Amino acid sequence: MSVSVKSFFHPDTGTASYMVVDTSGKYAVIIDSMLDLDLASGEISASVADKQLNYAKEHQLKIVWILETHAHADHLTSAAYLQQKTQAKIAVGQGITEVQQHFKQWFTQPLSMAEKPSGFDRLLTEQDYLSFGESQIKIFATPGHTDDSISYLIEDNVFVGDTLFMPDGGTARCDFPGGSAEKLWSSIEKIYELPADTKIWVCHDYQPNGREVSVQTTVADSKANNIHINERTRKQDYVLMRNTRDKSLAVPRLLYPALQVNLNAGKLPQPAENGVQYLTIPLKVNY
Repeated sequence: MSVSVKSFFHPDTGTASYMVVDTSGKYAVIIDSMLDLDLASGEISASVADKQLNYAKEHQLKIVWILETHAHADHLTSAAYLQQKTQAKIAVGQGITEVQQHFKQWFTQPLSMAEKPSGFDRLLTEQDYLSFGESQIKIFATPGHTDDSISYLIEDNVFVGDTLFMPDGGTARCDFPGGSAEKLWSSIEKIYELPADTKIWVCHDYQPNGREVSVQTTVADSKANNIHINERTRKQDYVLMRNTRDKSLAVPRLLYPALQVNLNAGKLPQPAENGVQYLTIPLKVNY
């Protein structure tokens, strides 16, 4: 078996998406792809997803799975768009059902789950396996950033979503519903138990100190150098740091648009009576 990894970066949201190719059989999976949303105009497009589709066409690849590491709060998934183009199945962690239940009261338009209980084709749990070509994907439950977070191990590559950033970026926030610094610590311990040369592919890079984009590290490098959690870090210190830091963070710019799309497996809202599609923002009036 042999796989190759092709990364795609979305500068507007600092998001990395991946196409993993089973080179023996010309099969592929896409992980954490995204749409473009211009909030000022309401215009949605699919620049990265189209690049991935073009890459698959150029290399004669059959896309088998569209995989999500979690329900993202900072960008819109292109899962439904990619499925329409490829007929691949969409998979996400089983915890998505709890996240959906929490947020469904926020929005006037219900999630469209008539055909599938969750709106997704496959809900994944710890130690599940998926296959594409001759390659296998092992599922790890890695909650903490969100309660539905999972990671995908494909040979010596692990795709961790927001469980870890690059070593100079640290770790993601844990203040979303179901998030927990304690859970994130345990999830990172699980990642750090993988072989030292395992390649870690992150979902975001915010280019600390203006450096060039970097989206891949290793278990050994992260254990030695991650600024938030490394082999010298004590759990109580990490939890205190993470909880304190999270209190200072602003709400993600695309939180409400992202949730309305991502909790619905990437499907955009149905048109209103006037034929126009809307993404809504709940108001919290403080006067």
